[in-house]
Amino acid sequence: MPYLTRSGDVWELYLGTQGHDLDPDNPENRFATAWLTALETALDEVEAQATGALVITATGKFFSNGLEIAELADPANQDTYIDRVHAIYARVLTLPVATVAAVNGHAFGAGAMLALCADHRVMRTERGFWSLPEVALGMPFPDGMASLLAERLPESTRTEAMTTSRRYGGDEAATAGIVEEAVAVDDLLPRAREIAQARAGVAGANLASVKRTMRRAVLADLAPTAAR
Repeated sequence: MPYLTRSGDVWELYLGTQGHDLDPDNPENRFATAWLTALETALDEVEAQATGALVITATGKFFSNGLEIAELADPANQDTYIDRVHAIYARVLTLPVATVAAVNGHAFGAGAMLALCADHRVMRTERGFWSLPEVALGMPFPDGMASLLAERLPESTRTEAMTTSRRYGGDEAATAGIVEEAVAVDDLLPRAREIAQARAGVAGANLASVKRTMRRAVLADLAPTAAR
């Protein structure tokens, strides 16, 4: 389950389970119900204190492999489930602290989009892909996710990623504008912490307000289905 640590000004939110490179119950860090609850609890703590800066990362082979397919099996539950995922995106986009995604491994689908919600993204070079596999799987993009991709990616990259399901390694992702930097694995967390530390001084309610203003359009599309 996702867990939170803090050292000085820098929070670190891990998408897996403490003490395990791969969570034995959810080795791909998929967006299962219990996993989402743990993630929401961690974000509650960061929001409540509104100080420092946040690094979002994981350990092992995966950053996150996205949606839990079992959660989509019941058509009656699909809207509620997607609304919950969208709410996570909206919260990360508007946190009152600077956010840095340290993409340690595969980031696919909804997991790839979670990384895009961070203010700054660093990805390792040696292993792992960022990819949107939806078109290859015959899955549509909900309006909120499509809007997020339009907001956070260059148009040419968005078109290629959404319509071809291309897998981008770290260097390719940096060239395409998906991440700002690609670094060796040993430098991944140190670099993410360095960026987070440099931005910690702007934390607070005003930062959250600035983010909401900047991202008003995508936040409207991420709102719950019933509210749109």
